Amino acid sequence: MANDNPGPSKAFTRYAWIFVSYMILVILFGAWVRITGSGDGCGANWPDCHGDFIPEIDEHATLIEYTHRVTAGILGPMGLVLIGWAYKRFGTNRVFWASIVTMAFIIFESLIGAGLVLAELVGDDDSVARAVVIAIHLVNTLALTGSAALVAWWSTGKPLPRWSRRTTLTWLMLVAIGGLVATSMSGAVTALGDTLFPTDPTIGDGLFAQIRDDLSPANHFLVRLRFVHPVVAILLAAYLMVLSWIVRLRDVPPLVDRWAGWALALVVLQTVLGVVNIMLAAPGWIQILHLLLAQLVWLAVLFLTLATMMPPGSESSSPTD
Repeated sequence: MANDNPGPSKAFTRYAWIFVSYMILVILFGAWVRITGSGDGCGANWPDCHGDFIPEIDEHATLIEYTHRVTAGILGPMGLVLIGWAYKRFGTNRVFWASIVTMAFIIFESLIGAGLVLAELVGDDDSVARAVVIAIHLVNTLALTGSAALVAWWSTGKPLPRWSRRTTLTWLMLVAIGGLVATSMSGAVTALGDTLFPTDPTIGDGLFAQIRDDLSPANHFLVRLRFVHPVVAILLAAYLMVLSWIVRLRDVPPLVDRWAGWALALVVLQTVLGVVNIMLAAPGWIQILHLLLAQLVWLAVLFLTLATMMPPGSESSSPTD
């Protein structure tokens, strides 16, 4: 079915961005569950909590984990509203199918969360299995926020990217997307290591001595891998900064220039915050900010990549409601 009037809709776009924003908050809350060691707050039970769907809250960890499950569970109904509204307003076009894909990633995200709980890969578990699942979890999170953001992006009337319009810049941006996925996966593993094996920045002989000590074969693999993410992140940040700056110096469409500017600013801010995070030994509140900026960098780079493949002069239409 195709809607006879599939033009942009202010109301739908506003809801789609509210959905994306709420989803990011849930993702940040999930990180807080890990940081506080509350992943086993409901025991090895899912979807119930300690055998009850409305448990007795007698521990801090139970309150955090149960609240996260409730807030995450709200995404399901919100996603169904998104699908229904997209179908009614746009028919079976790209907005509708992007909302369907978003719902699929929501389901997969919940299944990964359930697997972590049921397999007891939470709390103080420091196994390889947990590290692998956490990395996969992060990739799905990127796909989820990306697909949800595309619902909002396309609902404004922006056309589909044309693969035939790919340029050298497009290929360079695709490399950046791959780099962001790899960097985010290493970041998820590093964050797990920082949570399970925290360090005290006031103890020791400095940062380089800390890195040397972390690389000792006697340390846990999560500690030894802790240096990987900063190295990969710095290389990617340099790549993105140079690429975004070059784009801004060229004669490019306004949409490309705008997203290149956002990408550059966010990458610079994320790099500074990453350095502060290392210097302060990864306190929880900075980890949350770091994850938030990672999501924003991801969306900026995604939109910049799409903008490089759009027809010249492609801007959003005027929303009709």
